[in-house]
Amino acid sequence: MAKVLIKNLVKRFGSTLAVNNLNLEIKDKEFVVLLGPSGCGKTTTLRCIAGLETPDSGEIYIGDTLVNDLPPKDRDIAMVFQSYALYPHMTVYDNIAFPLKIRKLPKSEIDKKVKEVAKLLQISELLDRKPKQLSGGQAQRVALGRSIVREPKVWLMDEPLSNLDAKLRLYMRAELKRLQKELAITTVYVTHDQAEAMTMGDRIAVMNKGLLQQYASPDEVFNRPANVFVAGFIGSPPTNMAPGTFVEKDGKGYFDGGAIKFRLPDAAVEAIKSKGVSEIIFGIRPRDLIVSDKKPDTEMYLTAELYISEPLGDEMVLDLKMDDQIFKAVVMSYVGEKFDIGQKLYLTFDPAKLHVFDKKTEELIY
Repeated sequence: MAKVLIKNLVKRFGSTLAVNNLNLEIKDKEFVVLLGPSGCGKTTTLRCIAGLETPDSGEIYIGDTLVNDLPPKDRDIAMVFQSYALYPHMTVYDNIAFPLKIRKLPKSEIDKKVKEVAKLLQISELLDRKPKQLSGGQAQRVALGRSIVREPKVWLMDEPLSNLDAKLRLYMRAELKRLQKELAITTVYVTHDQAEAMTMGDRIAVMNKGLLQQYASPDEVFNRPANVFVAGFIGSPPTNMAPGTFVEKDGKGYFDGGAIKFRLPDAAVEAIKSKGVSEIIFGIRPRDLIVSDKKPDTEMYLTAELYISEPLGDEMVLDLKMDDQIFKAVVMSYVGEKFDIGQKLYLTFDPAKLHVFDKKTEELIY
């Protein structure tokens, strides 16, 4: 296996800067997810690692080898695409065996490796079938098998689960993660699905407009978003955010966002003052809001009116109106059912769950 190192990677398509000075280190045996919206540069980055695109500048290392000038076949990588790209005229056996036949391995060794991989992926009974006789999940396993059988140093995956239905996608997500740990192959996985990224990755590289926004563990990306973009992109529903001003009164610090006013925790006040900013953005995740019809005994609360409720089985999303601002709160259904549309409600939260961003730079302050 091998680590992957990307140094100052730049890739343009005409006047479009697809990847902008990207630096990324992927450790040996690590599962790293490139996450972001369409057009953020994640697939371009993957294709540069694979050798399918040529960088305009920067360096890419696989292990200790600079691979910029190496063709894809010499990089010792395997790629799994969104479309499984199986050969329709070949059986499952021959599809999996194809990379080994190209290498001219002995027939007995090919047979042994194909059957081992088929057993690992639980598709032994499918070896005589053609791709058109397979379900989406089976075809995906065959595509994985064809990439595994080569025993590559690095596994590159471009949204390999996106063509599966929701139930199968959940199952294959867990299977793929188990497989990667079992085989201990350094893996770079591209997706726009944040749930996939959060559940599968050891670390997540969040990208937007060709720029790396944050590179950290799923826990850190979720609980300590580096900036406004990450806070708004990660999580469903996304983080509630409101712009406002930091004001001090009687030795205390307050957030003043018009309809949204509350006392800030002391630690947040210290962080804001240390940065010397006054224009800030307040953020809180929907699941971190505590909703009640009773006024709390604290200065750290918001007042809102229930605009609409959205039942989700055992949970409920409450849309809470504060003048022209809507915040969402996720509560247990038995809590949400107690409230009526138009009712005045009070929102509190754990001070440690609050986020404060610099309005100018959009970077995290607290």
